[in-house]
Amino acid sequence: MKSIEERLQALEDRAEILDLIASYGPFADSGNGQAIERLWAEGGTYSFDTTTLQYEDLAGLVEFDTHKDFMAAGCAHVGTAPSLRIDGDASRGPPSALAPTAGNWSAPTRAGKCPSARTAC
Repeated sequence: MKSIEERLQALEDRAEILDLIASYGPFADSGNGQAIERLWAEGGTYSFDTTTLQYEDLAGLVEFDTHKDFMAAGCAHVGTAPSLRIDGDASRGPPSALAPTAGNWSAPTRAGKCPSARTAC
């Protein structure tokens, strides 16, 4: 059985990661690439779809044409309580974006595409 100190550290790590996740959406939606970069540890990476960005490329994420297109189409990140998996020094969580479709907001499908054929999230 883990000690109380180990268990407490695991809870503190989880809380800190959840705070970082909660910060990402507003930074991405406002185009603040420098703030996004500060969320990662130096040497860290960010993987989505078939892309993996190295730490030094993170600030440029908001300059991608696809990101600009998503924002122009009304896609937005939504703060939720994500399911978080922690394995040692690595963690994984689900994406958190919504897209406007026919006057409503819809979550991306498992394939990462918005229900609307006009854009992907």
